[in-house]
This record gives sequence, structure tokens and C-alpha cells, in this order.
Amino acid sequence: MRPWNDWKLVILACLLLGLAPFVPEPHLLGKLRWVAGGAIGMKPLDWFDLVWHGLPWVFLLRLVFLKTFASTKGL
Repeated sequence: MRPWNDWKLVILACLLLGLAPFVPEPHLLGKLRWVAGGAIGMKPLDWFDLVWHGLPWVFLLRLVFLKTFASTKGL
């Protein structure tokens, strides 16, 4: 089984990598707010950081999507 198809590993990655550092706010949340505010002053490293912290959430959405539509495929 591939690691990006393992529910436990993906959820663990979302909680640890996707939200770290936790104080004062989750890192991904701060980056998303920055982008929503126009991304003024963001450098390439900031964009890489956004992708790095957001990737586990993309894998989680992918798993939810696949499991949802795989279960309704036979109907």
C-alpha cells in the first residue's frame, strides 16, 4: 500500500505537518490568510512552504473523494 493511500498516515500528516507549528496559529492558516489578503510580499520560499504544509490536506481530500465515489460506483 502506498503511504498517500493510508488513512492513518495521511491524517497524522495533516495533524503534524499540516498544522505545525501550532503556536500562535497553525502555519497553514497563516499562509492561507496571507494569500487571501493578496499575497503581497510572498517570496518563492513562502509559496513552497504553503505547498509543503498544504500537501497532506490535498492527500486527505483526495482520499475522501476516492472513497466517496468508489462506494457509489456500483450503484
